[in-house]
Amino acid sequence: MQIKESAEVYDVIIVGSGAGGGMATKQLADAGLNVAVIEAGPFFDPADPKTQTQLKWPYESPRRGAGTDRAFGEWDMSWGDWEVEGEPYTQEEGSDFRWWRARMLGGRTNHWGRISLRFGPKDFKGKSQDGHGEDWPIGYDDIKPYYDKVDKLIGLYGTKEGIDNNPDGFFLPPPKPRLHELFYIKGAKKSGIPVIPGRLSMLTKKINNDRGVCFYCGQCNRSCSVYADFSAGSCLIFPAQKSGGRVKIFVNSMVREVTTNEEGKATGVSYISKDDRKEYKLKAKVVVLAASACSSARILLNSKSKQHPNGLGNSSDAVGRYLHDSTGSSAAGFIPDLMNRKTSYNEDGTGGMHVYSPWWGDHSKLDFPRGYHIEVWGGMGQPNYGFGWNPNDFNKFFNLKVGGYGNSLREDVKKYYGSVIGFGGRGESIARKDNYCTIDPTTVDKFGIPVLKFNYSHSDNEVKQAKHMQDTFEELIHNMGGKPLGEKPGKDKDYGLLAGGQIIHEVGTTRMGNDPKTSVTNKFSQLHEVDNVFVVDAGTFTSQPDKNTTWTILALSWRASDYIIEQLKAQNI
Repeated sequence: MQIKESAEVYDVIIVGSGAGGGMATKQLADAGLNVAVIEAGPFFDPADPKTQTQLKWPYESPRRGAGTDRAFGEWDMSWGDWEVEGEPYTQEEGSDFRWWRARMLGGRTNHWGRISLRFGPKDFKGKSQDGHGEDWPIGYDDIKPYYDKVDKLIGLYGTKEGIDNNPDGFFLPPPKPRLHELFYIKGAKKSGIPVIPGRLSMLTKKINNDRGVCFYCGQCNRSCSVYADFSAGSCLIFPAQKSGGRVKIFVNSMVREVTTNEEGKATGVSYISKDDRKEYKLKAKVVVLAASACSSARILLNSKSKQHPNGLGNSSDAVGRYLHDSTGSSAAGFIPDLMNRKTSYNEDGTGGMHVYSPWWGDHSKLDFPRGYHIEVWGGMGQPNYGFGWNPNDFNKFFNLKVGGYGNSLREDVKKYYGSVIGFGGRGESIARKDNYCTIDPTTVDKFGIPVLKFNYSHSDNEVKQAKHMQDTFEELIHNMGGKPLGEKPGKDKDYGLLAGGQIIHEVGTTRMGNDPKTSVTNKFSQLHEVDNVFVVDAGTFTSQPDKNTTWTILALSWRASDYIIEQLKAQNI
């Protein structure tokens, strides 16, 4: 097959356009560099009426907004899923890992929850705290200046709380708690669980002329047409195109491998165009991988050569290893005091939680290391087809008549609508070498690229943490005078612990460290073995605490970008 090779040599090629790729694009282009961005999906602008789903009514869809075969529903702005047609992945026997792929400019940042938490000082030194896992080669003080910059560039709401391991930042005014959140605050207080305003990257105040302000439609998962929430395309890549550098975007392009020369240094990438199924090569002085933790590992493992027989940067056999995801377990409760709500006012708020509970536990009294935070949902958002719960289950609770249709059914739905509060625990799992992804030697995708095979399981630490989550949720529901919905999951179901990958926070496959024998990148996200290749997605995380990944991806990508600029100026790479 003929490979079409471009004569142009870019300063930097960036593979992936999500949080890490978007931030690298912005910083490197602003520095005047010639940048090529390669994205596996199509172009996307949330303000484009042709693809916009924000503010659409359920009746505008023949499915009334139902999920059909899309994991997060028809309106959700993520072109991708745990299963992507023609792009399989495989599992070792006994493994259970769900790999989410987003295929669009901006990647997963178009539909995420925008929970924007900094890692704390203890989070970078977990092994020093309790002996589990490994410490990062950097500490909070190394990344704090970049957290500060990200806060100011992108914007997030919150309040200064002075909590030791939940560092404060630069916050916009937070929205007030909604009614269901006031109930949660009251219930949590009875159990001594802290509740503070959420920290979400949605603009409650104007910060520049390119972005609007949140108008409380509650639909951030649809990606905001006025750019009031953070998405990498609208907030980083589009502004980068206006800067002094040059940004060329290659969409619908599946990267096969990083190409190298006789000295083993990277020369660029090869990719398959989804438009014509032909293979192309681009050249660059520096290659930045930001395709997501597992996708970047896949590219490195497929980048085999005489100089790199085990895959690029993989003489340590650490590429793909130490894969881990946030733990997750959930519950919901029916709160009778929230019945018969008035519906004549807008309680949608932002498209996420207005309050949450940071980790509060005392590990000297617990049988598992590390912790989790609690996310809260509820209220009276716009219903789509299949919303809510069966009102007859609630009628049974009150020994009322079961059944009915027409007006009586409508009255029951209205009576109970908004009376359910849900909880999601999101916690830290310990990175283990035997949780990994590798190349399946017998399977390729529809583009002829070898696919990943996963080997993943939970340890007792994660299962015990999930049990604590479920016990806590049960107590919270009781405190609010409610009734749990559904059967409480027991040990036979790992207390509701979701499979690896289901929280979509996977990290660790190209982890950073000081020792090239046990890590893939150094503290500046640079491959130990190839100095002109960097990884700026969550693959570099040595560990992942009970905080969502995005804010740290952004900060580390900015830090790596500054280092790239410095090294290029010094002609070191």
